[in-house]
Amino acid sequence: MSEATTALSAGRPGRARRGFTPRRIGRGVQGVLGLCAFLLIWYLLSTVLELGPFRRLPGPFDVFEEWISLDPVYGISLFTADYYAHIGASVWRAWLAFLLAVATGVPLGLLMGWRKAVQDYAGGLIGLLRPIPPLAWVPLAILLLPTNESAVIFVTFLVAFFAMVVNTIMGVRAIDKDYFRAARCLGASEWEVLRDVVLPGALPSIFTGLQVGMGAAWFSLAAGEMVAAQHGLGFLIWEAYNLIQYPTIVIGMATLGLLGYISSALIRMLGAWLTRWRSQALEGG
Repeated sequence: MSEATTALSAGRPGRARRGFTPRRIGRGVQGVLGLCAFLLIWYLLSTVLELGPFRRLPGPFDVFEEWISLDPVYGISLFTADYYAHIGASVWRAWLAFLLAVATGVPLGLLMGWRKAVQDYAGGLIGLLRPIPPLAWVPLAILLLPTNESAVIFVTFLVAFFAMVVNTIMGVRAIDKDYFRAARCLGASEWEVLRDVVLPGALPSIFTGLQVGMGAAWFSLAAGEMVAAQHGLGFLIWEAYNLIQYPTIVIGMATLGLLGYISSALIRMLGAWLTRWRSQALEGG
């Protein structure tokens, strides 16, 4: 390890203390209360008051009964193989698209934030393509790619890719310029600056982008599956709508929400572990 690398890495504190603090417990309780309030409003509107279009919406108890039924009326529950087949297809697509977005979006964001020339060349194209909705890409993806499966993955990838690029750029630009000057004064090479200044400094924003990208991936995946897939949770929801199987629609939506939440939580936990030195510095500073 060079002198520059040693000097730049020496100031990183060790692992931050983590645990069930009163603040975290309070946030958890508030989250549970918010969910209970949502379920209560849903029950009142759909079952008790039956207001307007809400009378066609199944109540939470009807959905839960169908979800845990050994013999579901509409064929989808926790005890049916088809349910897990749809989940497996969606999880595979979402994570594959997400990993492809990480492999391409994070390096591009680092270079765009670090090198103005890369920003000048790629910034305009990214700014032009990013606002296009995922559904608008579906026909073009089906036309250009060999299978509908690859088209769905491509559309899912795009949304996560743009989220990661933008957040990574912001993370690099937020790094104090004094770190770059200090690294060069210590004789750090360009690779060492990238490894010991750019990447660690941008890491918190990168993981924010990963969380946003994962959420966006699940969002765009469902839209793509509704149009171009023959299995998956998005396809399940759309098929249930066409067949007037309203409890199945809600089951599919709730499953998408749970899977997206778990995926983002895993990324958040990994990010907290990798950036624990920053948390320690903030708590000690």
